[in-house]
Amino acid sequence: MSDINELSFEKAYEELEDIISKLESGDLPLEESVTLFERGRQLSEHCQTLLDKAELRVSQLTADGRVEPL
Repeated sequence: MSDINELSFEKAYEELEDIISKLESGDLPLEESVTLFERGRQLSEHCQTLLDKAELRVSQLTADGRVEPL
């Protein structure tokens, strides 16, 4: 598994979707399910952080495309 903080939003989201599919299948041993759940929570938090940063950058744009500090 790669370091979550190094993943792009797209890669983290793709991995999160894969984990959700595996967990929904119900075919995993308990320990593996817990490990995947923990990784999924971390991926979810990483994705949310990246989205928050992108939203902040967009909100700083002015009508003419300049970026103004908040």
